[in-house]
Amino acid sequence: MEKLRIGTCSWKYPSWEGLVYSAPGGIDYLHEYAQRYPTVEIDQWFWSLFENKVVLPKAADVENYLRAVPADFSFTVKAPNSVTLTHPYGKVQGAAPAANPFFLSPVVMGDFLARIEPLRERIALLFFQFEYLNRQKMASQGEFQQRMLEFRRRLPADLPCGLEIRNSGWLNPAFFDFLLAAELRPVLIQGYWMPPVTQVYARHREQLLRHPLLMLRLMGSDRQGIERDAGGSWDRILWSKEEELPAIAAMIREILSAGVEIYVNINNHYEGSAPRTIARLQALLEEAN
Repeated sequence: MEKLRIGTCSWKYPSWEGLVYSAPGGIDYLHEYAQRYPTVEIDQWFWSLFENKVVLPKAADVENYLRAVPADFSFTVKAPNSVTLTHPYGKVQGAAPAANPFFLSPVVMGDFLARIEPLRERIALLFFQFEYLNRQKMASQGEFQQRMLEFRRRLPADLPCGLEIRNSGWLNPAFFDFLLAAELRPVLIQGYWMPPVTQVYARHREQLLRHPLLMLRLMGSDRQGIERDAGGSWDRILWSKEEELPAIAAMIREILSAGVEIYVNINNHYEGSAPRTIARLQALLEEAN
């Protein structure tokens, strides 16, 4: 399964002591993480828009991440929300939300790419995550696709890019044709009120398997609820997904058999402990071998 890489969404969780880390603190978390897993999602750079001000990665963080991992380790990177939010979070009561002046800004994106350039060869996929876009934020699916296509054309052609949306009604043949035309790799999420990834895959298998790479993100459906139950400790299964994991494993095997590379990023919010979910998924994949 050399074309399969499974990792977690972010990595600095002291409660992973014994599962991933030698101690809850005083360690290089990423270095120890990279001894166990081949990939990780960098989520922290997504949070970049603060009161109409953009905050981008620090050079020291980029260099530290590069030094912490072996040569065959890869990152998936979530693009900054300063370019994916049509409007800043929140709004003035009774007023129309102000537009984000940096939305799909090639200038901001160029600055971001320049800052993470040392990691460039280790980035398997840089993906753009969009929140649910109602008609006040985006008039139509067609407008979104056109604006995203224009933005993609202004990025380096050899930059591996992916796209995640939260509008379930847009997961139609036109959307998956658009992804192929724009050379944007599909990022499918399990949770957040989106249809199951296995259902999306079954409906759009032919288009999905025309991509060289796909990404699955197992996210969960109730962030606040599972955070309440976890109490800050992400070392155990809290909300078991044992009924859906076998179908996801079967889907992964079929994607691999078609010669498509696949990244699976797992969040603590999916079951309560991303490392334990990885172990459960790997066991299911190994059962078929």
